[in-house]
Formats: sequence, structure tokens, C-alpha cells
Amino acid sequence: MAIFNGSGVAICTPFKEDGSVDYELFTEQIEYQIRGNTDAIIVCGTTGESACLDHDEHLEVIRHCVNVVNKRIPVIAGTGSNCTDTAIFLSKEAQKIGADGLLLVTPYYNKATQRGLIEHYTMVAKEVDIPMILYNVPSRTGTNIQPETAASLVKNVDNIVGVKEASGNISQVVKLMHLTDGDIELYSGNDDQITPLLSMGAIGVISVLANIAPSQTHDIVATYLEGDVKKSARLQMDAVPLCNALFCEVNPIPVKKALQLQGRDRGVLRRPLCEIEPEHAELLEKTMKEYGVL
Repeated sequence: MAIFNGSGVAICTPFKEDGSVDYELFTEQIEYQIRGNTDAIIVCGTTGESACLDHDEHLEVIRHCVNVVNKRIPVIAGTGSNCTDTAIFLSKEAQKIGADGLLLVTPYYNKATQRGLIEHYTMVAKEVDIPMILYNVPSRTGTNIQPETAASLVKNVDNIVGVKEASGNISQVVKLMHLTDGDIELYSGNDDQITPLLSMGAIGVISVLANIAPSQTHDIVATYLEGDVKKSARLQMDAVPLCNALFCEVNPIPVKKALQLQGRDRGVLRRPLCEIEPEHAELLEKTMKEYGVL
């Protein structure tokens, strides 16, 4: 059984003006997602600024999310690292805390070979019992999980069950699905490619857009899975301008500004991320109004 089908939000981590985690606001964001029919929460991913959380904060944010959600929907913890030992530590601790699954980005900066990726992910998987989703985002990490590598891991390691595919390369996704005979939990990692990947056998999305439009993102997936492909495609196309605006600067700068515009974020970004450029903020506000989320 899949960890989840549908829309999983790559949830932001809200900070106070002094830079500390705002757990009160985080609780509000989690409840907003559940009310908006989000199907899973992915905590401490890229959008959650995990790279700027120390280990204690990282685990406390996961713990808080698990406790607030309280089994109402699955919680998937981002526990990837450029260091295998660190990924193992975070993954084991996230399992102890009660996460339902793990999301592990490819080791960044080190730029592992494909054999290195197989060894890295296999070593992590041996230390935990909960399902793992590989996260392929070469634009951020400098490393691409080749379809053959992902297929080998899913076939040969029991608790490696799927891939969040954010390469943007549809041909690569098609090859992955061919090599696995579709027996893989595939999630779109790009909000502008949800319906196209669903047509290739994906079962959902891990979404930035869902932070500000949870119901709309859920519906893109739900309508497709219910058999209304045309409606899903229309909803997908309607969302494209906002998807583009949310990536006018590096994620999560625009989405945190969008949350501020909605009155659901009041803190700062952690350096080296900085405030959005004024012209991009104007574009974002305009696009959010046109899409009906502001």
C-alpha cells in the first residue's frame, strides 16, 4: 500500500523575526493543510529550509508535525543529507519520532556516482523499517538519479518504494516507469507537471503550490485519479502561471512571500536566502489574485 495517493505538501517551516522556529504558526499551517484536503505532509524538505536547520531543530520540527497531525494523514520526514552517516542518523530518529515515511534527497555537493547512490540509499534503508522515497532534483543537488539506478533500488531494497521526480525530464520518467513496469510509487516534484506525470502512472505530487492552494492542488490529482482527465488537465493549466511565479526566484523565497501575503507567515528566511525582489513580489501578488488565492 502506498504511503499516500494525492497531494502532499512540502510544507514551509515558519520562523519568528528572531529566526527561531515559530511552532504556534507551524501548528496553524498544518491545520490549514488538513482542512484543505491535503493528503500528506512532507516536513523538513527543501521548502522547509531543512539545510539551515541544525539537527536538534530538524528533529524537533518533525516531532512537532507528527504530534500535531496525530495520524490524521501521513507525515513524511525529509532526512536526506550529503553525508550518509547523517542521513542514517536523521532517518533513524525520524522513525523513532513516528514519521510514516522518509524522503531522501540525493547527496548534494559530493555528486555521488550512480554506484555511490545505490550504496548510499541501501545503507540508509538497512537502518530503518519505514518506507523511503528517493528525491531526484538535479537542478539543486548536481546529481541525477538515472532511471536504471532508481529501478534497481526499488526492485532490490524492500523499503525503498518510490521516487519524487523533479528532474523535469519527462523522457526520463517514461524510462523509469518502463524499467519498473510501473511498480513504483512515483510522485511529481514539479507543480507544473502533475497531470503529465499522472498520465505516466504517478500517484501524486509533493507540492510547493499546496502551501498556498491546498484544495486546488488536491483537486488536480483527485480528478485525474477519479477518471476525469480533461478536468485535471484544465486545473493543471490554470495553475501554471502561479506555479511559474512561485519559482521566479529560488524556492522557498517566493512561497514564503506568498504565505506572508495570505497572512500566514510573519517571520524571516534563514540566510543565505534573502527577501524576494520587489518586482517579483508584485508579480506573485498579481498572479495569486488572478488564481483566487489572495
